Amino acid sequence: MATLLYERLGGLDAIKAVVEDFVARCAADDRINQKFGRTDIPRLKKMLVDQVCEATGGPCTYVGRDMKETHRGLGVTAGEFDALVANLVATLNKFNVPQPEQEELLGALAPMKPDIVEVESAKTATPLPASYQTAPPMR
Repeated sequence: MATLLYERLGGLDAIKAVVEDFVARCAADDRINQKFGRTDIPRLKKMLVDQVCEATGGPCTYVGRDMKETHRGLGVTAGEFDALVANLVATLNKFNVPQPEQEELLGALAPMKPDIVEVESAKTATPLPASYQTAPPMR
């Protein structure tokens, strides 16, 4: 029986390390970092860890908003989405995640693209719309 992707990625500690590097990489990337201008970064990290953990078969439960609601009004372009995926791949490469596991993880996340991208354009570095509403405080 094949082990869960969660286990093959190294479990929760490995996912946390990947998320930490990935978020820092996105923050330093001028192609996309404007979209995170009003983001609660500790919350983002927790949500990403929970989401990846759950999506890979781990014991976590993602309780955040769905991707469509989370990204509604952000004006994310296809180019910005692709830049974000490239950052994730660079992080996975940094941590020597094998290609089959990378493909499986990206395959699990790829269906979210239509709920995230609002503008079919290769443009990047588009500003965060002033009207964008951040998530309500966690309870």
